[in-house]
Amino acid sequence: MLNTRRILTVALLILLVTGCRQPAQRPDASDQKLDREPVISLYMHETGETKQIGIEEYLAGVVAAEMDPQWPDEALAAQAILARTFTMKKIEEGGVKARGTDASTNIEEFQAYDETRINDKVRKAVERTRGEVVTYQGKYINGWFHADSGGKTASSAAEGLEFRQGPTPYITSVEDPGHEITEPENKAWTAVFTVNEVREAVKQATGTDPGPVTTVKIIKRGPSGRATSVQVNDKTLSAPALRLALGSEKLRSTLFEEPQVSQGQVSFRGKGYGHGVGMSQWGARALAEQGKKAEEIVTYFFRDVKIEKRWD
Repeated sequence: MLNTRRILTVALLILLVTGCRQPAQRPDASDQKLDREPVISLYMHETGETKQIGIEEYLAGVVAAEMDPQWPDEALAAQAILARTFTMKKIEEGGVKARGTDASTNIEEFQAYDETRINDKVRKAVERTRGEVVTYQGKYINGWFHADSGGKTASSAAEGLEFRQGPTPYITSVEDPGHEITEPENKAWTAVFTVNEVREAVKQATGTDPGPVTTVKIIKRGPSGRATSVQVNDKTLSAPALRLALGSEKLRSTLFEEPQVSQGQVSFRGKGYGHGVGMSQWGARALAEQGKKAEEIVTYFFRDVKIEKRWD
């Protein structure tokens, strides 16, 4: 239903996407208001072409790709606000250096995009929030989101994403009402890997070989209960890095119990889906069904932020 595999991948890989390129219509600083909607350059991964597109039109394709287009209007609108914020922040930081563009439809370079999924509900959500972005002390935030937090969102970007490249005081741990209505596979899951798969994952994540896997244990947990550090034999690595290496669709989150090694396999039992940082998409749906507006949904998941309108 949700493109949740993309969430963790984008969150980790986008940290590498920086550099200077020719900017579209954008402010020199994120605390400035534009006199018109930005027109951005978009690299079309599927065709290899680059086209100029109004940011609001572009965002319809992003929202449609990142959230079920049939979900409540205000949940889609909250997703639109975060997608707009993400786009403007990344453009301000340099866009997609490899393409010389502001954005890309390649999920490994930017964020998800699928114009074939756009419907009237998505267009309405984007138009309803036209120009709205999330800021903290006047600057764009990292608008992280995930599918389902497992009942409680991560207390920090470091806990859920091992993000340590700057302060993110607007990230906070809150109860996730979406966990009550989420899909069964998000409420409780079991992921089983062979010891060789775990060995290769550790090699991929750390560049060192732990040897034949005999023990896997959690070394440290964060305040929300997520594993943050894991030891495989005598090799220690972050739980988010291990999850990404094993496959974020299969190891659905880092909110798991002590791993079990038995008969050549390593078993993880957990709950939730995604890194747990920022907005829970199922939480957004639950709050929308309770009558909350998109802006209320965003400010529920992010602390001390403002919703600002940057163009009309």
